[in-house]
Amino acid sequence: MPSNNQNPEQIARDQIDAKLVEAGWFVQDKDALNFNAGSGIAVREYQTDVGPADYVLFVEKRAVGVIEAKPKDWGHKITTVEDQSAGYAGAKLKWVSNKEPLPFVYESTGVITRFTDGRDPKPRSREVFTFHRPETMAEWLAKPKSLRTRLHDIPALNPAGLRDCQIAAIQNLEKSFRDNRLRVIRKRHKRKSTWDAENNLEGRWRKFS
Repeated sequence: MPSNNQNPEQIARDQIDAKLVEAGWFVQDKDALNFNAGSGIAVREYQTDVGPADYVLFVEKRAVGVIEAKPKDWGHKITTVEDQSAGYAGAKLKWVSNKEPLPFVYESTGVITRFTDGRDPKPRSREVFTFHRPETMAEWLAKPKSLRTRLHDIPALNPAGLRDCQIAAIQNLEKSFRDNRLRVIRKRHKRKSTWDAENNLEGRWRKFS
């Protein structure tokens, strides 16, 4: 979508606005804030006690996350601003009462977007295709723990009826998920024993998703 803005940061924000709208968010300026517009509201330049955050995300009038916007040429170093976005997530917001840091944190150039779930046991950012939908965040927040936290609560595997290679594959996959080692999971995904393990895991993990 062509942009009327000329400088790189404004172009990035135009792209971020478009991605937010595609994901079901109502994008608003802070001076025209209307929480009744929809369940998911993304507010530009929302004031905090450490300065204005580029975007603050609200789901059902509850502040749930922030987005730190950077120009496209920051794509290769976008992770260097994670402390900045985390600072906004932990700041006090104007007009609303937030006693705890906001759980969902993004850094985005409009082309590259990274996401951190602060509720994870060891929060770390990962690249995502686009912003999560408001209803997805509402579903996450309706559960007391994040998915990666719940993976730490999985009971010991009952090996009955499983081959040794399936047991090893399931246990290794579960450990990889708990350790947030997604690259290891992708490599193992090609192995037949891992395919078998995933079939057994489907019902096992459904209780925790």
